Amino acid sequence: MPAKNPRVNIVLDRLLYAALGRLAERDGISMSLEARDLIKEALEAKEDVYWDLVAADRAGTYNAKKSVSHKDVWR
Repeated sequence: MPAKNPRVNIVLDRLLYAALGRLAERDGISMSLEARDLIKEALEAKEDVYWDLVAADRAGTYNAKKSVSHKDVWR
């Protein structure tokens, strides 16, 4: 029976593998679940950095004279 979710295989060095094992044991979950959770956190952090850069870029081009008020937008 095929797996419900897509799979990925990774190769870890011994130290990283051991650290992942300790974290999984501490959290009471499998190494696979621990790796999945860590990857999710890393992707969220990278996304936050991206949107922070987008916001900073937009803030640099903000022109109060050209802006439209919230009230006017919803008329």
